[in-house]
Amino acid sequence: MSSELFSGFPEKSEVIPVPTLFLNSVMPRIDDVAELKTVLHIFRLLSKKRGYPRFVTFTELFNDNCLKGSIALKGTESFDSVLRSALDMALKHSILLQIELRKDARCENLYFINSETGKKTIEKIKHGEITLSDFIPVNHIEEQPVKIPNIFSLYEQNIGILTPIIAEELQEAERLYPSDWVESAFREAVSVNKRSWRYVSRILERWAVEGKVDGKTGRNNKKENDPDRYVKGKYGHMVKR
Repeated sequence: MSSELFSGFPEKSEVIPVPTLFLNSVMPRIDDVAELKTVLHIFRLLSKKRGYPRFVTFTELFNDNCLKGSIALKGTESFDSVLRSALDMALKHSILLQIELRKDARCENLYFINSETGKKTIEKIKHGEITLSDFIPVNHIEEQPVKIPNIFSLYEQNIGILTPIIAEELQEAERLYPSDWVESAFREAVSVNKRSWRYVSRILERWAVEGKVDGKTGRNNKKENDPDRYVKGKYGHMVKR
């Protein structure tokens, strides 16, 4: 975090509406800095939205660089875990309301400010009175597929801190490959202690070319058991050992 002194607000700086009740009654009860910053950033994101209903998704919050830059992580903490904890506390304090919907075969949490409008909106969504484009209520699906961890979470949990360049590559991989392939590729890389995105991406590329059956390429058992199989050959020079 920068140690430079704040120079002050410009005369025509953007203003974000925050309820007085939040400042007077709710904020004094918040002890966790990450929770407070997350809620304030939700107010910011909501103020920029137009139309009805207005909400923010977990993915929006996770990808918000302004929020990510304002939360200091300690030790081995990941932004994903800190954000989820902050949101859970905001829900327990009844600052936010949440509904889980499904988008593109995966779960997505939508967050609303706890107001009469927010409560009514969630009830209408649950009863099918409001239909959100690209979202399906979870309880409208008879068979729930297994929830696959977000690719960013997999990276931070198994490899390290995200960078903007890596984030772009992860988004592209998420678009190209099935979610279960991505999870399996991370698991396989970790099992041979090859914790790098280059190694994981080469596993996915190999499966895309040779096919994947039960998490294995299946072309050559001896080669399959070789932990260096992705660092040899055509792309070997691109893989970080």
